[in-house]
Amino acid sequence: MVIRRLDFLFAFFGLFFLWPVLLLVTVIGYFDTGSPIFMQTRVGKGRKPFTLIKFRTMSPDTASVATHLASASSVTKFGAFLRKTKLDELPQLINVVKGEMSLVGPRPCLFSQEELIVERDKRGVFDVLPGVTGLAQVNNIDMSQPQILAEWDSRMIHSQTLKKYFTYILQTVNGKGRGDRVKVE
Repeated sequence: MVIRRLDFLFAFFGLFFLWPVLLLVTVIGYFDTGSPIFMQTRVGKGRKPFTLIKFRTMSPDTASVATHLASASSVTKFGAFLRKTKLDELPQLINVVKGEMSLVGPRPCLFSQEELIVERDKRGVFDVLPGVTGLAQVNNIDMSQPQILAEWDSRMIHSQTLKKYFTYILQTVNGKGRGDRVKVE
């Protein structure tokens, strides 16, 4: 309950104070791809679908696959900047305010990532809200290793404390973790 309240407050005030950044990235993104907002159905708590909102970092004609399966050439120059600075994740604050995500939790996967879904099911990962960041992300573990990712997600869930919640957020803000990597060609 405390975490949900913190999620809501941080996300609400993040959106409130960062709206100029969101607006600027949206405008630049419009000139970059013509479609600055990216929305995709992801697996949420209890395996229920929800629509994840991000800034677009790849060309609009990129196939809808897990990031590690997408080609690096699909990432635009502005998109690379957004990924590096993690600004592409800011619109997910809307998902957090709506109660579809937490700031800290397992990254939400696609329904097509069947192996990851099976591994997460075994470990009860879908019992919690997916997150913007978490233990796996700050340790550079992405969705290309489903079993390892599910193990780290489970470890985070079963050892979560308020201190670790803040630690993962601060590590992410300070640039630790590279997020989901794209395929190098």
